[in-house]
Amino acid sequence: MTSTEREIWNTRECAEAWGVKTGTWLSYVSRGQAPQPLPDKDERGGNRWDAEEVRRFPRPGAGRSRSGAGPRAEALLAEMRETAARMEELRSRQRTLLMAGRRQGLEILAMSRALGISRQTAYSWLAGSEDGDPRP
Repeated sequence: MTSTEREIWNTRECAEAWGVKTGTWLSYVSRGQAPQPLPDKDERGGNRWDAEEVRRFPRPGAGRSRSGAGPRAEALLAEMRETAARMEELRSRQRTLLMAGRRQGLEILAMSRALGISRQTAYSWLAGSEDGDPRP
């Protein structure tokens, strides 16, 4: 291959380079998570890809950013993080209310129902409280 020729890969070679099955590779391509094939087909009518583009393309998968992730996706992820933080605040408030209820002698079943948690969760939260005793 000369310096002006580019390396061209078929579907199998692309899949091998990414360490996936050919069906997975084609799924990535169809979802825009892998480079689109070159416009011209091989001698059997199959798709072809520029090997360098395949190597450089951001790979999808666990722990990796999806190629389609842009400002809208980042905004959605930020909203998810904000929601998770609010949920943690609410869980903390639930624990505080549970401890207060226990100090006032309320029953576990009534408190767990009021808080929307299981009795097991209530008992485990109380067991982790400062005094370690879930009983009043």
